[in-house]
Amino acid sequence: MSSPTPTISPRERVATALRHEQPDRTPVDFVATTEVWAKLLDELKLPPAPSELAEWTDPRREAVLRHLEVDCRLLSYDMFCKPPETVLHPGATTDWWGSLNRSTPNRMWRQRNADQTWNDIWGTHSERVETTFGAYEGFVDWPLSQAESIADLARHPWPDPDWWDFAPLPGLLKAMDAHQEYSIRFRIGSVFEIAWQLRGMQEFLMDLASQPELPLYIMDRLTDIYVENTRRVLEAAGDRIDLLYFYDDVATQASLMISKNMWRDFVRPRHARLVELAHQHGKKVMYHCDGSVWPLIPEFIDLGIDVLNPIQPDAKGMDLAQIKAAYGDRLCFHGGVDINQTLPQGTPEQVAAEVRERVEVLGKGGGYILCSSHHLQPDTPVANVLSMYRPEWRYSAAPPS
Repeated sequence: MSSPTPTISPRERVATALRHEQPDRTPVDFVATTEVWAKLLDELKLPPAPSELAEWTDPRREAVLRHLEVDCRLLSYDMFCKPPETVLHPGATTDWWGSLNRSTPNRMWRQRNADQTWNDIWGTHSERVETTFGAYEGFVDWPLSQAESIADLARHPWPDPDWWDFAPLPGLLKAMDAHQEYSIRFRIGSVFEIAWQLRGMQEFLMDLASQPELPLYIMDRLTDIYVENTRRVLEAAGDRIDLLYFYDDVATQASLMISKNMWRDFVRPRHARLVELAHQHGKKVMYHCDGSVWPLIPEFIDLGIDVLNPIQPDAKGMDLAQIKAAYGDRLCFHGGVDINQTLPQGTPEQVAAEVRERVEVLGKGGGYILCSSHHLQPDTPVANVLSMYRPEWRYSAAPPS
């Protein structure tokens, strides 16, 4: 069946859902690993989107988003990096397109070293790790693992907000709107995750218990940069940024990674600075945390989080109907379509059934953006991706095929 003719723009569709109102259909988003992007490009054989955005986004990937009628677009801090040349290691080059973490059409700043490892703008050090189905960026080492004092941490080459250039942002937004007004969110970064990626997870978690002044210094340095960068982004973009987005995994599939008290004392105050800045500018906030976050959802609401991603249905305590019933009047949801079982191992019909169920349960009364429960993974069949994104499933009470 063909879907009804849209009556509103993607931007207004998302805005309606985030007001907890029922839009004409459930809005959708898309994130995937590089292997999934490659398979879709090979399968669909679409002509690239017009090249006016080519400095910033891959026109081939943008064409896929348009073909799938995706309502959202993501801009990110690492599109706009402009560090001094002295940041580059001997023999290193700037690499905008090679990162395996590039899950959207956007470019992403990396320093590619002579040994083919990468450093990001914060200094985290990674390399390509092969798996059965694809590859990912695994950590080589942790630059701050040997630090024993605040003075040691201070000697790290911390970025300065002037290492970013957001002057092109208004022109980029205007060029994006020339095709259609999408819902645009800006990715701020990560506090807890980048901090442990610099320190090493074992050292970082032990520090929280034994010498918290060290991890707090790292998280504060990061948060200071995020706050200033975000202020500059909002000044440059004005009203055209719809949503601010930050990410910090503090849970596993079965439990929280740290206690609720430790989260309240150490993580929440840094997140609160980001949320407060967004709300001061009238922007809603989307927060990403994988895993079993049920115990923290009331805290997220109290903190001022507007949208929770990726709501993984296979994690402990993450019953999506229960979460919607308990918190759906105060919190919106993004994600929910299972990447561990349904999408890689199910049939296209099973994928379609899960998508329709998510629309009926999470999308009832608005408050939901349909997406996978994390990046679509390399072992996901193309047929299942295309089944998930059939436009007719986005409507309530959609009939089976």
